Amino acid sequence: MCGIFGFVNYLTPRTRREILECLIKGLQRMEYRGYDSAGVAFDADINGKEIAIIKKTGKVKVLEDEIMNMGNGQLDFDVEFKTHIGIAHTRWATHGVPNAVNSHPQRSGPKNEFVVVHNGIITNYKDVKQFLIQKGFEFESDTDTEVIAKLIKHIHENHPDLSFREISEQAIQQLEGAFALCMKSVHFPGECIATRRGSPLVVGIKSKTRLATDHIPVLYSKDCAVKDRKDHRPCNRGSNIVLSRDRTESTTEFCPLGENREVEYFFASDASAIIEHTNRVIFLEDDDVAAVTDGRLTIHRMVRNLDDSSAREIITLKMEIQQIMKGNYSSFMQKEIFEQPESVINTMRGRVHFDPDMIILGGIKDYIPEIKRCRRLLLIGCGTSYHSAIATRQVLEELTELPVMIDLASDFLDRSTPIFRDDVCFFISQSGETADTLLALRYCKQRGSLIVGITNTVGSSICRESHCGVHINAGPEIGVASTKAYTSQMISLVMFALVMCEDRISIQPRRSEIIQGLRQLPDLIKEVLKLDDKVHALAQELYQHKSLLVMGRGFNFATCLEGALKIKELTYMHSEGILAGELKHGPLALVDKAMPVIMVCTRDNVYTKCMNAIQQVTAREGRPVIVCERGDTEIQKLSSKYLEVPHTVDCLQGILTVIPMQLLSYHIAVLRGCNVDCPRNLAKSVTVE
Repeated sequence: MCGIFGFVNYLTPRTRREILECLIKGLQRMEYRGYDSAGVAFDADINGKEIAIIKKTGKVKVLEDEIMNMGNGQLDFDVEFKTHIGIAHTRWATHGVPNAVNSHPQRSGPKNEFVVVHNGIITNYKDVKQFLIQKGFEFESDTDTEVIAKLIKHIHENHPDLSFREISEQAIQQLEGAFALCMKSVHFPGECIATRRGSPLVVGIKSKTRLATDHIPVLYSKDCAVKDRKDHRPCNRGSNIVLSRDRTESTTEFCPLGENREVEYFFASDASAIIEHTNRVIFLEDDDVAAVTDGRLTIHRMVRNLDDSSAREIITLKMEIQQIMKGNYSSFMQKEIFEQPESVINTMRGRVHFDPDMIILGGIKDYIPEIKRCRRLLLIGCGTSYHSAIATRQVLEELTELPVMIDLASDFLDRSTPIFRDDVCFFISQSGETADTLLALRYCKQRGSLIVGITNTVGSSICRESHCGVHINAGPEIGVASTKAYTSQMISLVMFALVMCEDRISIQPRRSEIIQGLRQLPDLIKEVLKLDDKVHALAQELYQHKSLLVMGRGFNFATCLEGALKIKELTYMHSEGILAGELKHGPLALVDKAMPVIMVCTRDNVYTKCMNAIQQVTAREGRPVIVCERGDTEIQKLSSKYLEVPHTVDCLQGILTVIPMQLLSYHIAVLRGCNVDCPRNLAKSVTVE
C-alpha cells in the first residue's frame, strides 16, 4: 500500500535542494501506492545531529509546495552535504485518519532522535504501545508505526552500547505483521537501516566506479538457529544450502572499488522510483536487514533457513524511464489501455512460435511432466487477477482435462481449504506482493503443493517464493486500476493451457486455431481501440446515472465482472457484473427503462442463450447497450446502442470485449471529475490483508 523512499549519498556532494527533489520525485513515482498524505525527514544540520520532518495531508504535490515555500528563509536549499540520509513516505491510511500527525515519518519523540517510514501493518502494535506507555512514553498519533520509533529509542536507552543495526534487529524481533521499514537517527549520523517482512523493499546502488561484486553475502547473528524448511521439491535446495561458517569483515560488505569511494544508495517500495537514478538493484527478502554505515552496505538476517541463499544478487533492471512516464496521454490508465497491442506482443515474445505452432514457457517447462500428473489445478488471486482466472478456467479445463478450481485468496484462507501434495496452485498477482495471495501461497507451499507464480514484477515475493512461474512482461503498470496486466495474465494462462495439450493429437486443430488467434490478436486490439470516440459518446449518456448492470455468460462472464469492477473503482458508480444465466433468478427485478444495461454477446457456444437474456431485458422495457461482433445485425436490432468488436477464437474474445469496458470506465470517470490514476480509498499494491 504505502510507498517508502530513502536516499543516501556518501562522499557525493548534494545540495539540500537536490536531496529534497530526489525524495519528492521518488514519492511521485510511487504515488499510486497511496496518496492520503506524505512526508520527508532529512538532516537539519550538516553533521546529521538534528533531523527535520515535514509532513502534509494530501498528495505529494501538496508536500512539494510546502517545501518550496520554506525556501523563503526557513530552509537553506543551497547548503551542501557530502554525506546525507533522507527518508520519505506517501501514505495509504490504515491506522488513523489522513492528517499531518498520522503521516510518516513517525518519530520517537519531540527531538526526532529516531524516525521511521513504514509500509504495512503491525498487528501487535497495541501490546507494544501499552508496554511503552508503562515505560513513560507518550504517543501523539493513532498509527501503528509510532510504536516502532519509540521501541527503538527504548532499546537504545537501555543498551547504549549496541549499534544502530543491532538496536533495529532487537526491535524488529518484537514486531508481528507485515512491514517494510527505513530508519535514521541523530545518534547514528551517516547510517541508514532498512528491513522488510511481507512488504516489498528494493535497494538501488549508484557508483561512479565498477562495483566490487555482483553478490553481497548475507551475515547471520551469532546465536542464529538453523531452521529447515521442509519441501519435497529438490530443485529449491542444493547449491543454495547455507552452512555455518565464519566470515571476515572484508568479504561481507559492499563498497565501490578503487580510491574513489563515492556511492549513492536508494531504498524504495518499487523499482520504478529508482530506475531514473540506477538500474543496479538488490531485492531484499523477508527478514533481511540492510545497513549502510560509512558508505558500506551490509545485509544481515536474524533467522537462518537451510534453503536460504548465501548472498543477495545485484540485478541489472531492463526497465526504462520512458516506461513510467505518461508521454502524450492525459493519465497513466489511458496510456496503459492503449499500450495493450504492444503489451500482449511482449507477453508472447519468445514464447509463441507460429511456424510451426509451438509454445515454450521457459519458467515452467521443467515442471510440465509433474503438472500433467497432478490431481487438480487451483487458480488463486484477488480483484482483477481473480477475474483473469475466471476468464481462462473454461479453456484450461478443455485443454488440460483437469479439474480447475478458482478462489479469491482471502476466502481461500478463511476456509482453511484442504490442499494436497499432488495439487498445482497458480497464484496470480500483478505486483507479486498482494498480501492475501502471498499468504495463500505460503499456506499451499507448507502443505507440499507445487506453486506456480503469474506476476508482472521481477524479484517480487511471489516470484521468489514460487517453485516456477510465468512473468507476464506487460511492462510497468502505474494506474491503480489494472488494464494491460489483465489481458497479459489471460494470455499467459492460455499459453500454459496450450503447452499442456501439445502432445494430444485429437486436440491439435483446436490448439492450432487458438495459436493463430494469438497471432492476430495485437492487430485486433488496435481495431478495438478505434472505438474510443464511440465509447466516449456512450459515456456522455451514462455518466449521470447512479447504477449500471453488465451482463454476459461463457467466456464473456469475466468481462462483465472486470468491466463492473473498473466502473466501481474509477467512477464510484454502483455497477454489477451479472451472469446472464442467473438473470431470471433475481437480477431481472432491477431492469426497467431507467436502468442502464450493458450486455456482452459474441458468436460462441452460448450465443443463443445470451440472445434469450437480451429478449428478457427488452421485454421489461430495458434498453441494452450491446457489445457484439462486427456485422452481427441480428443482435443489433435488439439494442439501443451497440459497440462492434472483431471476431476471434472464443477463448480470446474476452480480451477484445473487455477493452471497450476499460475505455468506458475511463471516460465516465473523467466526465464525473474523478482522478483516474488515483481513485479514492484505493492503492495499487495491496500489501495488507
